[in-house]
Amino acid sequence: MSKTTLALGLCLFASQSALIVMAPVLAEAATDLHVSTSAAGQLRTVAGLAAGITALLVTRATRVVGLGRLLLGGSVLLALASAASAAAPTFALLVLAQLPLGVGVAVMTSTATLAAAEWVPAELRTRTLSWALVGQPAAWIVGMPLVGVLGNRSWRYGWLALPLTGAVGAAALVASRRHGPPVAVPALSARAALADGTVARWLAAELFTNAGWAGTLVYSGALFAQSYDTSTRATGCLLALAAVAYVAGNLASRRLVDSDPRPTLLAFTVVLGLLVALFGLARPDAATSAALLAGASAAAGGRTLVTSAFALALPPAVRPAATSLRAATMQLGYFAGSVAAGAALALGGYGAVGCAMGAFFVASSVVASAAAGDELPSPRPAGDPSR
Repeated sequence: MSKTTLALGLCLFASQSALIVMAPVLAEAATDLHVSTSAAGQLRTVAGLAAGITALLVTRATRVVGLGRLLLGGSVLLALASAASAAAPTFALLVLAQLPLGVGVAVMTSTATLAAAEWVPAELRTRTLSWALVGQPAAWIVGMPLVGVLGNRSWRYGWLALPLTGAVGAAALVASRRHGPPVAVPALSARAALADGTVARWLAAELFTNAGWAGTLVYSGALFAQSYDTSTRATGCLLALAAVAYVAGNLASRRLVDSDPRPTLLAFTVVLGLLVALFGLARPDAATSAALLAGASAAAGGRTLVTSAFALALPPAVRPAATSLRAATMQLGYFAGSVAAGAALALGGYGAVGCAMGAFFVASSVVASAAAGDELPSPRPAGDPSR
């Protein structure tokens, strides 16, 4: 694995760690801070909103600031926000710390994905992207058991062990690229990119998908803890198993990248909707719930690789806007998914959460089906060195 791939993977590891560090200890943190579990889950809505707004501005930043400098700044901001989250004495201050956290996550997520196309030759793009994306589930695989163990003492330790450590490591690896130039090809604005119907419909489907998956992840740990009384350690291990399935789905889907992505994305979305709905509705025992979450995670891993490769296969002038807008759909999806899942949990329990999140995937499938006749932005497959 090259240093570039390792650096980008660690950036995605750190940013994903910040998003999931509360998952196995959400119920415990809510008790400690004297709020309900559904209210504690809204931490992601704050970070998601800040990240979504920031992601919309990243396209403009790539025109004047090098990708290395953006990644370094995002890493430092994420490290500071993680330390503040660990030290927050009240729920209100913990919420406040999520604002800079969301900004750092947005910068690192969108910029790292774009760098996978800008920092390597075109023929290595898919391989680099695939391995870099492993950084996200690696945060689950490493972090969930670790946070589960640390959670037996305090939920605060997870912030120090995961996003803070990951952000410091990412900063060390990208520091050497801080003097790099901005993106060489003049980038289209976000508005111009959205004028392309194919891109706009793809992003709409991404928003619905990300909302459904985010809402599922935010309350997945609490579902195990409150449905089956699993310990924080056991909950972390179950979530880590789901992340292993995510990696498997990612690696198994490499061969699908060079084909027309639309049927593949639609199939993954339909499977996700079904499994997520069952994850909330069918809870006979912890093993069944773990299997359903693992299946959904495998589909999510495959879908993430295919849709990310689609973004990087767009024409170079469109690529920065497309990647930053997709990052915005991820973060705004966390905002919408967390709000919807929290409301569903308060009103109807985890069964209602499964139905609500499944509805997001249905909406994504409808949009994806409507886009089936769109002309692809480029007839050449991802990795074509002539581009």
